Amino acid sequence: MTKNPESVVKKITNAGSVFLGNWTSKATGDYATGANHVLPTGGMAKMYAPLGVDAYGKWMQVQNCTKEGLARIKNTIEIIAQVEELPAHKNSVSIRFI
Repeated sequence: MTKNPESVVKKITNAGSVFLGNWTSKATGDYATGANHVLPTGGMAKMYAPLGVDAYGKWMQVQNCTKEGLARIKNTIEIIAQVEELPAHKNSVSIRFI
C-alpha cells in the first residue's frame, strides 16, 4: 500500500506473489483471483507437477484489484474465509468497505 504501487512493484526482485494497491489483500489471491502465494513445501509437492524447465526461472505474480473488482468478489472471499475460520482474511477485505 503505497502512493504509487506500479512504480514500487518494478523495484521488487524477490517475491512469490505481490498484492498491489489498496484494494488487493492476501485473501484476494487465496480465494478469488486465481493467483496464490503457497509454495510446494510441507508435502505439497505431491499435488504439483515434477521439476521442469520453468522451475529454473524466477517468477513473480502481481495482482491489482480495483475497488469495483474487489466489490465483485468481496462476498466470495468473506464466505470462504469465514468457513475456514480465518477472520483476519475476511477482515482484510471487509475493512476496505467501511
